[in-house]
Amino acid sequence: MTWPPLREELRGIEPYGAPQLDVPVALNVNENPYPPSAAVVADIAAAVTDAAATLNRYPDREFTELRKGLAEYLNADGGRGIGPDQVWAANGSNEVMLHLLQAFGGPGRTAVSFAPTYSMYPEYARDAMTAWVAGRRHEDFAFDLEHAHEVIDEHRPSVVLLPSPNNPTGTALPHDVIGTLCTMLSGHGGEDGLVVIDEAYAEFRREGTPSALELLGDHRNLVVTRTMSKAFALAGARLGYLAAAPEICDALRVVRLPYHLSAVTQATASAALRHADELLANVAELRAERDRTVAWLRERGFEVADSDANFCLFGRFDDRHAVWEGLLHRGVLIRETGPDGWLRVSIGTAEEMAAFRAALLEVAS
Repeated sequence: MTWPPLREELRGIEPYGAPQLDVPVALNVNENPYPPSAAVVADIAAAVTDAAATLNRYPDREFTELRKGLAEYLNADGGRGIGPDQVWAANGSNEVMLHLLQAFGGPGRTAVSFAPTYSMYPEYARDAMTAWVAGRRHEDFAFDLEHAHEVIDEHRPSVVLLPSPNNPTGTALPHDVIGTLCTMLSGHGGEDGLVVIDEAYAEFRREGTPSALELLGDHRNLVVTRTMSKAFALAGARLGYLAAAPEICDALRVVRLPYHLSAVTQATASAALRHADELLANVAELRAERDRTVAWLRERGFEVADSDANFCLFGRFDDRHAVWEGLLHRGVLIRETGPDGWLRVSIGTAEEMAAFRAALLEVAS
């Protein structure tokens, strides 16, 4: 008998994770390179100190104050009258996605996305015992609605997962695509399937690119997820959240673990929300640095996908691994992900991006 008695479909699978290497310039996991200011750190520390005085008690299971704060923030960034009863949160958007698939996926049900797409989605589906189907996008990474219609008609998914901006390409979805998908998923088999728009990078979108939050009132089967890991520079705090119809949030209570958000997590996230304007000021600089990086890469003959995120996908390389290794040898770590021939670089500080450019010029020459 094989030991340990692991589920058969999990045997031989490597755990997910980007390389964690000690390098001078780490631009591989789309982190915000600007740490919280001293004022933000002090407010978080005070909030956590207050929470620590009652750690002998379980936290607020409904994270009431945090939901109010998140709803207010979303209404300032594209939402239209989102109430606390339309907000759900968990330990990172990873757990939010897992909750969605535990509640709305499962045996006999299917989740769909369209590649290239976020590489964790099939793992969420696997962990929730949900069948996984990956369609495709156009060659330029634009969404192919005609193909999507064929995939949805054939597989009748319970959940469609789509990042916007897309990871790894940075491509945002137009409102008409999202609305059409919600309509496609309506009434299949007598019930709606969910369209989950993953807006982990929404705050980095370019001027004029709307948020899917604007469409929530039009489609009861639309879910929009966000995270505080990127724009809020809270990757270490692990706080993801979503906005959806109250009935969807109610359903997620069935699958969540008891008291799944610690008092410390709730206090940290609420404190960060109080400093949203300050934290998002760094986002403007990262957007500008992204646009400069895209322009610089194109000027030097690289192909670059249009990006509304804090990273850009560029290529094309006959041997992308050799380029990745060459950069790493020079102290710059980026991500070997996405379609063959492409690499993804996260946007760092001006100094970090200067190091990336100098290293790439050496490797490319």
